[in-house]
Amino acid sequence: MARPKKAPAKRGRPAAKAKAAVAATVPAVVDKAQKAADKAAAAVAAQQTKVDAAAKKAEAAKAKVAAKATAAGKRALTTANAKVKAEKEKLQTLKAASRAAMVAVKSAQIEAKAEEAVAKATESVESFAASLASKAEADLAKAVAAFEAKWKKARTKADAAKVKARAKKETTKAKAEAKKLKAKAASVEKAATKAAPKKRGRPAKAKTATAAAPKKRGRPAKAAATAAPAAATTAAPAAAPKKRGRPAKAKTATAAAPKKRGRPAKAATTAAAPKKRGRPPKAKA
Repeated sequence: MARPKKAPAKRGRPAAKAKAAVAATVPAVVDKAQKAADKAAAAVAAQQTKVDAAAKKAEAAKAKVAAKATAAGKRALTTANAKVKAEKEKLQTLKAASRAAMVAVKSAQIEAKAEEAVAKATESVESFAASLASKAEADLAKAVAAFEAKWKKARTKADAAKVKARAKKETTKAKAEAKKLKAKAASVEKAATKAAPKKRGRPAKAKTATAAAPKKRGRPAKAAATAAPAAATTAAPAAAPKKRGRPAKAKTATAAAPKKRGRPAKAATTAAAPKKRGRPPKAKA
């Protein structure tokens, strides 16, 4: 049968570490009170040893006196009893001090527990405050997102209403403008159909039976004052070609003298004497 394997031994000093951990958790006030209580307990134990030794000596002295009552034996018994009494008194004092030290330990423990409770309460409050702060950030982000969505929805609705109203206004305005333009176009077309397009320049003269000569550019020639004998009887077989430019003025029966530039001369009367300068002579009586 195979032997069971031994568990591997742990390295280091775990007991010392555990002790250090426990010591670290014990408050300083409790540790100090506990040390004082341990010292008082050790003193009580030492004094109890002394009391037991003195009691043994007293019993031995008592046995000697009982066996042979001598003066020396009686003095030794009296001394031994006094010693026992003194040691017991010391023991009682040390026991009272030990009890006081134990009470101090309990008081320190209670005080440490109270401080620990206060520390735990403070830590709990701080932890709760931190959790509330983190939750507040999350709630704020959520509230902002909800408000943003709500605001955007309301703003989109309001903008859509504004766009609709503006579109209606612009459509009405455009329709009115189009109606005015159509009315204006209709009036222009109506006026254009009523009035024929007017040609520039003087209207053409009525053509005779025979083909008229091509019209020359410029002002047409004026009609002759007197008709020729041949033209009175019958029309000319063919008209002279029209010259360009301003037409010549109508000629009278006699050829007119060429017009002079400047102020026209005064009408000639009977031959007048040359006008003399100065004051005219007085009339004779």
